[in-house]
Amino acid sequence: MSNITSNAALGDAQSQNDISRNVRQYRDLDLFFSRKNGTNDIEKITDVEAVKRSIRNLVLTNFYEKPFHPEIGSGIRDMLFENMTPITAVVLARKVEDVIENFEPRARLISVRSLPNLDRNEYEVTIEFFVVNAPTELVDMTVFLEVLR
Repeated sequence: MSNITSNAALGDAQSQNDISRNVRQYRDLDLFFSRKNGTNDIEKITDVEAVKRSIRNLVLTNFYEKPFHPEIGSGIRDMLFENMTPITAVVLARKVEDVIENFEPRARLISVRSLPNLDRNEYEVTIEFFVVNAPTELVDMTVFLEVLR
């Protein structure tokens, strides 16, 4: 527990990516397609940011949405049209857990909490995980799920 709090002052595990002990560095393309300075290449995102983006994309993907992989998806968009009850929030959190555990091997999931906000008709889903490459820092990520009409 003390390792987590002492490394929290570093801001993010991203600051330790380029050390020589790091055996594997996770890299993904920036899906916002921002350009590198001086060239027309697309920026790459690495380690913690790459895993966070991957988890967000997995959570927001429906079944049959990814070509040639109909099994990848969370199915949470269907849950957003259900009545907002504590049971629906638990089922929603379980679906998020399942998709992360099954399709994101770079993250070691700690917890998923889903809190319904009845006034705004949305769920606040908080995901806590460790990146396999940087196991000393707990990554906390929040996704707001709402129905857009």
